Amino acid sequence: MTSLPRLILCLSLAILACSCATTNRLTLSVTEPAPVYIDKNITKIGLLNRSLASDDNKLLDKIDQILSIEDKNLDEDGATYTIQAIKDQLAKDTRFVSISTIESDKIENPGLGIFPSAIPWTLIDDLCTENNVDAIIALSFYDTDATVNYTTNTVQKVNALGIKVPIIEHQATINTLIKIGFRVYDNTSRQILDEIIVNQTSTSSGRGISPTKAIEALKGRKEAVLQISTLLGQDYALRTRPYSIRVARDYYVKGTDNFEIGKRRAQTGNWNGAAELWEKELNNPKLKIAGRACYNMAIINEINGDLEQALKWASKAYTDYNDNIALRYVNILKQRIRTNAMLNQQHQD
Repeated sequence: MTSLPRLILCLSLAILACSCATTNRLTLSVTEPAPVYIDKNITKIGLLNRSLASDDNKLLDKIDQILSIEDKNLDEDGATYTIQAIKDQLAKDTRFVSISTIESDKIENPGLGIFPSAIPWTLIDDLCTENNVDAIIALSFYDTDATVNYTTNTVQKVNALGIKVPIIEHQATINTLIKIGFRVYDNTSRQILDEIIVNQTSTSSGRGISPTKAIEALKGRKEAVLQISTLLGQDYALRTRPYSIRVARDYYVKGTDNFEIGKRRAQTGNWNGAAELWEKELNNPKLKIAGRACYNMAIINEINGDLEQALKWASKAYTDYNDNIALRYVNILKQRIRTNAMLNQQHQD
C-alpha cells in the first residue's frame, strides 16, 4: 500500500471514530479551598524573616555564599523581596486588619539553606503579644545555589574590511536555584498551619570576545532572581485564598435523535435546551438509553451548581441502569460536595 492510500485510510478511520464516539467532553470551572486555611478570628498577620543566619552561624554561611558564587547580599535582598511580596498580596485581602513585619534577635537560625526546627510556642506567643498579631508567617529560610558553565567556541566574525575571520567567543551561563522555606504559626490554636519548601531556577547567559565581556553580560542575574523571589512570595500569599481550576466532564451524545440534537444545542452553549431533550429519554424502554439520560441530567445539574441533585442522578444512572461511567462520576461529585462544605466554612469565616 502506498503512503497516500494509507494516509486516506487513517484519516477515514479517525473521522469514523470521532463520529461514532458516544460521549463529548466539556470543561467547567470549579473552586478549590485555600491550601492554607486561616480561621476568621485571625485578622492580624505578622511576617517574620528568619532566613538570616544568627551570629554563631554567620561564618559558615559566608563560606557557603562564596562556594555558591553568590552576589553580595543576594540572599538577603531576595528574602526581603519575598517578604514584601507576601505583605503586598495579603494586604489585598479585606479580612485582614493589619499585615506587619516582625524583627527579633531571640530566634536562632542556622542559615546554609537549612529548614530550621519550628519556633517554640512560648516564643511565638511572646512575638505575637509584643507585635499585636494573631499568627505569624515565617520565611524560615532563603537560599540560592549557583552553578557556572563556561565554554569557548570559535566563530566567524566580519572585520572592518568585510573579511570573515575566526575569533574565540566566550560564553558563561549561571543557573541559580532559589530555595525558600515557609511556616505559618497560628498562635490562637497553637498549630502550624503550613510547612513547605518551594524552589525555582533562574538561568542567565552572557557572551563576549573575552571572559570579562561574557561575565559582564550576566549583570541581569540578580534582577532576575529578585523578580522570581517576588513571584514566589505572591504565590505563597495566594495559598491562603480559594482558587479556581478547570475540570473535564464527559456527557452522552449518542443513542437517540434527542441525544444528537442535544449535542448540537450543548455545542452552542444551550445546555438547558439540551437538558430538555435528555429529560425526555428518562423513561426510554431501553435501559442503556435511560441510564445515559440519567447521567446527563447529573451533568446539567452540576453545570447549574446543584451538586446534591447531580449526585442523585449519577447514583441512579449507576444503581438502576449500571451505566459504566456513572460510578466514577458519583465519587467525583461526593468529593466536590465535601470540598464545597470546606469552602462554605471558609466563606463564613
